[in-house]
Amino acid sequence: MLLRQFGIMSQTFILTLSCPDRLGLVHAVSGFLLEHAGNIEEAAQYNDPDTGLFFMRVQFSCSAHTHAELQGKLEGFASPFAMRWSLHATAQPMKTVLLVSKEGHCLNDLLFRWKSGLLPLDIRAIISNHRDFYQLAASYNVPFHHITVTAATKQQAEAKQLEIIEAEGAELVVLARYMQILSDEMCRRLSGKAINIHHSFLPSFKGAKPYYQAHDRGVKLIGATAHYVTADLDEGPIIEQDVARVDHSKTVEDLTTQGRDTESQVLARAVKWHSEHRVLLNGHKTVIFK
Repeated sequence: MLLRQFGIMSQTFILTLSCPDRLGLVHAVSGFLLEHAGNIEEAAQYNDPDTGLFFMRVQFSCSAHTHAELQGKLEGFASPFAMRWSLHATAQPMKTVLLVSKEGHCLNDLLFRWKSGLLPLDIRAIISNHRDFYQLAASYNVPFHHITVTAATKQQAEAKQLEIIEAEGAELVVLARYMQILSDEMCRRLSGKAINIHHSFLPSFKGAKPYYQAHDRGVKLIGATAHYVTADLDEGPIIEQDVARVDHSKTVEDLTTQGRDTESQVLARAVKWHSEHRVLLNGHKTVIFK
């Protein structure tokens, strides 16, 4: 966001950081921003007693320094605290690539929210191992890349996917019901910037048609989990989860419909929080400043 203050163009930034906890960290960060003419608009912090780590997210406006200048000054400030930090300008939406297979509910939901101005994204491309949604992509004027994936071509297919992701400068990759297991190398390359969505029946109902299995067992809760992608299948740091109650009167189709709605909502919230730099990694967990 760009604002004009006292005749000077002011830009809004988001600073996120984590470091070993110690006295005076909030004071030090706020003092640094004051020293460099930063006006704090929103701030949140968390001390994890289990890991001894401190986490903070600060949104501030500044007209005295550019993004590059602030980054340079932050390097010197952060070093004595052993901080891991990042600085983002809110005027720049997050460049994003979406991956999808044959179920389009999450894809359709994300595209609609994006075009409605509800997600600070710049969706650069859609990649799919099927052709089903090329017309949907065209209706949103988003380039569509069809890359078939088989056991024999998996390595080459992933190389093409990574080529597109890197060419688009993607900061976020969303697996919007992309039904292919990513290789360990692919997971490593996308570490911390790829989000997946799946039903929350795991580990009870694995494999195909989980809603049929759930219906057969008479489940009373169905849900969805959005998490970061890691080499451990469906075990990455969790960003968001939700559930919906069901009963004996619900058909398989009812469960599937409710499940898809829940998946879409959970994924949208996870993508929104990530794109607003509200999610900080804390080992195999996350800290989320909502």
